[in-house]
Amino acid sequence: MMYRNILFLLFFTYGLNTFSQAQELRANVTVISSRIPSTVDKKIFTTLQTQLNNFLNNRKWSNDVFKDNEKIVCNFLLNLESIVEQDVYKGSLTIQAARPVYNSSYQAALMNFMDADITFKYVEYQPVEFNENRVQGTDALAANLTAVFAYYAYMIMGLDYDSFSLKGGQSFFQKAQNIVNNAPEGKNISGWRVFDGLRNRYFFTENLNNTKYSIIHDVIYNYYRNGLDKMYDSEKEARANIIQVLAQLQNFNKENPNTMFVQFFMQSKSSELIGILKNAEPQDKIRALDILSLLDIANLTKYKEQLR
Repeated sequence: MMYRNILFLLFFTYGLNTFSQAQELRANVTVISSRIPSTVDKKIFTTLQTQLNNFLNNRKWSNDVFKDNEKIVCNFLLNLESIVEQDVYKGSLTIQAARPVYNSSYQAALMNFMDADITFKYVEYQPVEFNENRVQGTDALAANLTAVFAYYAYMIMGLDYDSFSLKGGQSFFQKAQNIVNNAPEGKNISGWRVFDGLRNRYFFTENLNNTKYSIIHDVIYNYYRNGLDKMYDSEKEARANIIQVLAQLQNFNKENPNTMFVQFFMQSKSSELIGILKNAEPQDKIRALDILSLLDIANLTKYKEQLR
């Protein structure tokens, strides 16, 4: 059994063991179509929602065995914004994923990210399939839908495994990279290429597969495993480890400005960090504030108000 599974078995023994071959994700996909004209039969999007839920929850994303209580909780919100042409839709996808913290009911965010540019073709009841050996499929716009969802499934898996074992998610980040390398190409398809912006699927996997940025994996592991997971048994040590992680991340940001990972990692962590740091020693609060003033400028006022 993989290290991640052993940790889950030790940490979260509640619940009955269910199917030994259970899939890895407990995903909830919601499709919002309120901006799509009423001339379109909205039942199509209910069918799409069902198919995407089945795609994520029924597919095996690894060779490992997950018990039901070990599944990774994640949400996908596909917000359709317009019709590009017949059966072709444009929208955004918000992805959220979390993992449990040891000896706690708290679910710590692994991902809270919005991909603002998803364009795909969908005809009701068309197969929602994905082939790693043929990512582009026979119709690039139709294949783009499953390529995007498979990409984020692998990124979630990678982040989850990285949070339990140092560099444990590498094989999943490489699978996501394979999707990027072989992504569908065509009119209106974007987010897969280096020139599609600085915060896209290309740069997300590039950051996590680039050996020059290997410190990223230390940051993920130490924040969750040596930080959050130790808060119950050794709060002071855990807090010190988290402050050290923030210092590592700031040094990385100084040496590699504007990488996507730093913004991605800090997103939605302000309340969590305030909860961790509010009982810190005054000198530790000062150090943390100094670091956060450079790492998370958008929430600096919030930090100052609640940590002073």
